Parts: sequence; C-alpha cells; structure tokens
Amino acid sequence: MVEIPTDKRYFRIGEASRIVGVEPYVLRYWETEFPQIRPKRADSRQRTYERKDLEIILEIKRLLYEENLTIEGARKKLRQRKGKSSKNINRILTEIKVELEDILRALSTPTLP
Repeated sequence: MVEIPTDKRYFRIGEASRIVGVEPYVLRYWETEFPQIRPKRADSRQRTYERKDLEIILEIKRLLYEENLTIEGARKKLRQRKGKSSKNINRILTEIKVELEDILRALSTPTLP
C-alpha cells in the first residue's frame, strides 16, 4: 500500500509522480482521460494535486495495472463507484432524517407529571 504523506496538503507533479509510482507524463495523460483528476494550478502554473487527487490516481493505477482494465473500463468502474457512493450517502441521510424526526416527536410529546 502506498502511503500519501499526511504532513502536506498539496503536491507538485514531481512529488505526485514519485508517490504514485508513475512518470509525470502519465499523470498528464490521465488528466485528459479521467475527469475526476483536476489538479489546481499554482501561480507558477505548475500543477498541484491534493490528497483526494492522489487517492483517485492510485485507484486508477490499480484498475489499469492490477485489474488490467482499459482506460474506458477504468472510467466506467470509477463512474459506477461514484454512483454507489452517492446512493449510500442518500440512504444514510434518509436514515438520519427519520431518526431526527423520531427524536423531535419524542421531545414534543408532553410527559405526564
């Protein structure tokens, strides 16, 4: 498992390349193929990646190199996972809303002395 340093918030392309284990040109290519990767640009116009970008890049690398998926296959897999996580978030929010409504009803019910 690759460790992303926790003491830094932003990583330049060279650092990101070393952490992930691919050449900088690979990162630049993946940016064109995967809309999930959108590094910010520093004042120097150099790419700066955040931790979440590196996590996505590591997942892309795993899909391409370990699962041997094509670029299109990896793109589809990432979209599927995003859809599942959105559904999970919606389900969790619905459960929280129901619980809060139950609490509100319990608090608004008058208690007998």
